[in-house]
Amino acid sequence: MEEVSTGTGPLVPAVVKPEPEREREPKPKASPSSFSAAQHPDEEPEGGSGWGSEELDKDLLCPICMQTIKDAFLTVCGHSFCYMCIVIHLRNKSDCPCCSHHLTLHQLFPNFLLDKLLKKASARQISRTASPVEQFRHALQQGCEVSIKELDTLLSLLTDKKRKMEQEEAERNMQILLTFLHHLRRQKIDELNEVQSDLQFIKEDITSVERHRMELYRARDKYSVKLHMLGDDSSARKSWSSSMDKNSSDLISSSLTARGVMATRNLQNKKADGKSQVTSQGLPRKDALSGSESQHINQSGLSVARKKRVHAQFSDLQECYLQKRRQLANKPLSQQEKDKSIIPREGYNEGLADFQSVLTTFTRYSRLRVIAELRHGNLVHSANIVSSIEFDRDDELFATAGVSRCIKVFDFSTVVNEPADMHYPVVEMATRSKLSCLSWNNFTKNHIASSDYEGIVTVWDVITRQSVMEYEEHEKRAWSVDFSRTEPSMLVSGSDDYKVKVWCTNQEASVLNIDMKANICCVKYNPGSSNYIAVGSADHQIHYYDLRNISQPLHVFSGHRKAVSYVKFLSNNELASASTDSTLRLWDVKENLPVRTFRGHTNEKNFVGLTVNSEYIACGSETNEVFVYHKEISRPVTWHKFSSPDSHDADDEVASYFISAVCWKSDSPTMLTANSQGTIKVLVLAA
Repeated sequence: MEEVSTGTGPLVPAVVKPEPEREREPKPKASPSSFSAAQHPDEEPEGGSGWGSEELDKDLLCPICMQTIKDAFLTVCGHSFCYMCIVIHLRNKSDCPCCSHHLTLHQLFPNFLLDKLLKKASARQISRTASPVEQFRHALQQGCEVSIKELDTLLSLLTDKKRKMEQEEAERNMQILLTFLHHLRRQKIDELNEVQSDLQFIKEDITSVERHRMELYRARDKYSVKLHMLGDDSSARKSWSSSMDKNSSDLISSSLTARGVMATRNLQNKKADGKSQVTSQGLPRKDALSGSESQHINQSGLSVARKKRVHAQFSDLQECYLQKRRQLANKPLSQQEKDKSIIPREGYNEGLADFQSVLTTFTRYSRLRVIAELRHGNLVHSANIVSSIEFDRDDELFATAGVSRCIKVFDFSTVVNEPADMHYPVVEMATRSKLSCLSWNNFTKNHIASSDYEGIVTVWDVITRQSVMEYEEHEKRAWSVDFSRTEPSMLVSGSDDYKVKVWCTNQEASVLNIDMKANICCVKYNPGSSNYIAVGSADHQIHYYDLRNISQPLHVFSGHRKAVSYVKFLSNNELASASTDSTLRLWDVKENLPVRTFRGHTNEKNFVGLTVNSEYIACGSETNEVFVYHKEISRPVTWHKFSSPDSHDADDEVASYFISAVCWKSDSPTMLTANSQGTIKVLVLAA
């Protein structure tokens, strides 16, 4: 390598073209053996004349192509070239390439002596480098005399050599085959042992589940008998009271007979009313029976639907069961507090209990139902993209922000319970720039933080509708901001300026700065500690930091193929991430391991939102759909597509709409969603 100066700027590395390597004949030591009588009489002994091997090699090279001369021709000025090389040269120029002497095609002559030397050099090269077979073949081609007896001997030797080589080749092939079969046998034995172990787990779990099922049946029968006995007691009381009423009515009727016919008619009318009342009381009982029957039918239909969902995701559920059962096979279930309402579950494996919880939550819901809808746009701002939507601490209020340069706070119960064509925010705060992210304070209910396209991080007071603090240290657009869940005065932000900044609401400047090597797309505090943050960046990685030592991250999670757009914590140890590679990923930040990859939605260029709770992960899609995943299953549980409220929208415009923000309502099945058109929907998971 040689650095060539370009005259301006830094030096540019350049590769210098190497000169062609010349074939050099090794100089043998001068010894009597070098001049054996077996040498060709015309061949000049090496080292015996003034022609050294190095000088000879130089003379045998064509000055034009720098290769061994082929079909040598001599010029009038005494230089030798390949015939084709010198002819092509003279078509363009009329001089010798070596001495620039005037030269024409008529001044070229064959160089027979050099051709003879070249043939001798070629023969020596072959004898020196060729294999014995090539030498023998060359000797035969040159007309070497060989007797029939010598040929028979050679053929016999070659036949034996061939058989030996075939035998060795067969042995090697058999050895390779045997090695493969042994490896395959070990692998299949391991698989068989694993399958047998899994079958043993399944057998134990079937026995355990059947036992608990019988206990449930016995408990149900026990309660049914009690209810039947209570019913019999109530009917006995009713028959006793009815007999007493009959006796008393007989006494009354006998006493009223003497009073005349009118009293008797009145009594008959009362009896008729009594019969009608008895008949009317019988109707609700019939309705109740029919209601219980319909409820039974509904429960049966739900059971069938849940079984269908199990079969549809059987492979993922099987993997989940086996993973949990193998990991927790030897772990006994922790002793629960004994309660009369809880049936004892001795021997119930913890892995099975964990999987049953997954199966129950996974099959519980099959669709997303819309319970409320509102429009975020207004007449002033035509841009309606909602970039962030967040619930407050108590899930009573939710705030929205986006490119309309405004934070709007809505009352959730009003939006859900009071149908209206237009829902108005309870608080509205104008901002100077487009907003990218919101974060409510978990301790001070009326405080909310925002980040905007100018890099400003602002803390707002929702009651006074004024900013409490403004931080302007970021040099470029700030994409994300987050309040600590354990330390109310701390918040963190990330920006396109490659910096992560930690702020304290009691100070006017940042308290910590982390310099990264790529744009910061998202930041998030660990919910269990204000010392740990997760940072997603455009370098396709998630950097997990301990803020007490920011010299390097605790761990870097790699796996995404594009920028990491969101990070969210499901728990203190579980971290979910979203990327523009159309995947979500789940990580274990305690063990520094990838857990699962989720696929189904489409996300290649936009921020489409990410939200998590203890069991479910939800995100948007560039197909204008909301997708919900269970954290243990890699395929979506369900999804919901936004429709365009304006029927006049062109197909191209509808295709460009995408989900831009999502947010769960704590651990409930209710979720807020918004899209790039400014439509906000309240969705709830339903069976």
